[in-house]
Amino acid sequence: MVRPLLVTILFCLLAPIITVNGDFGNDSLSTSDFEPVIVTVDSTNFRFTPSEVTIYETQELRFFWNDEIIGHNAVEENGIFDSGNPETNVDYSFTFEVGTNGTYTYICEPHELMGMEGIVIVKPIIVESPPPPVQEESEKSLPNFLFPSTLLILIFTSKINLRKLL
Repeated sequence: MVRPLLVTILFCLLAPIITVNGDFGNDSLSTSDFEPVIVTVDSTNFRFTPSEVTIYETQELRFFWNDEIIGHNAVEENGIFDSGNPETNVDYSFTFEVGTNGTYTYICEPHELMGMEGIVIVKPIIVESPPPPVQEESEKSLPNFLFPSTLLILIFTSKINLRKLL
C-alpha cells in the first residue's frame, strides 16, 4: 500500500521535469548564412572568373584582384554597381537589396571589346515576418506542467474514491 503511494508521489514530482518543452531553435537560413561570392581576373588577364555567378538578394558580390599586369574594373551595364576606375588592385563589394532579383551583365570598360564581361544572376529570398515575441520561461512550461499534474491528481483521487467505495 505504501509503495504505490510513493511511486505516485514521485511521479507527480518528476512529471513537470519530464514534460518541459524545449526550444530547439529555428533551422531556417538567415542573410548572415550566405558567404560572399568572389569574382577575380583569370590568368589571361582578359576574363572574369567565374564569368557567371548566382547569388541571393542580400548576399555580397565581391570583385577582388591584386597585382594584375593591367588595370580592370567591373561596371554593370545599367549602372547598378561600378567598382570605379580601372585598377591593378581592386577590392570592391556590392550587395543586392531585397527586390532586386534578376540577371545583371557587367563589363570591364577598357577590355569590353575583348569580351571581358560577366553575368550575375540574383535570386530572390523570402522575407519572413518577424517571429512572435518570446514568452517567459515560466509561461512556456506552465501548460506542460498543468496537464500531467491535473491528470495525475484525477487518477489519484479516483483511486482513493474507489477504495472508499470498496
